[in-house]
Amino acid sequence: MAKQRKDSLEVFTTQGRADLAQKEQEELDIIEQFLPKQLGADELKVILEKIIAEVGAAGPQDMGKVMGVATKQLAGQADGKVVSALVKELLAK
Repeated sequence: MAKQRKDSLEVFTTQGRADLAQKEQEELDIIEQFLPKQLGADELKVILEKIIAEVGAAGPQDMGKVMGVATKQLAGQADGKVVSALVKELLAK
């Protein structure tokens, strides 16, 4: 529900519909009050490094293994796009 509001907010903002964007932002603010707290980038990175070590991931080819575990462990605590980007970055090292 929050993701849908964020997407709509982005579309309305780019289309110059400030009235609709404001309405979406207000609804998003209300929805976010009831959602679990999202992890910060630093906290997320520490958790993902631990998961990478646990599954024995050696490179980008192991992204599926890492994402499978990360998705279960981080359900509701982090956006999947952010997790995916961080996993790619960490596995590229």
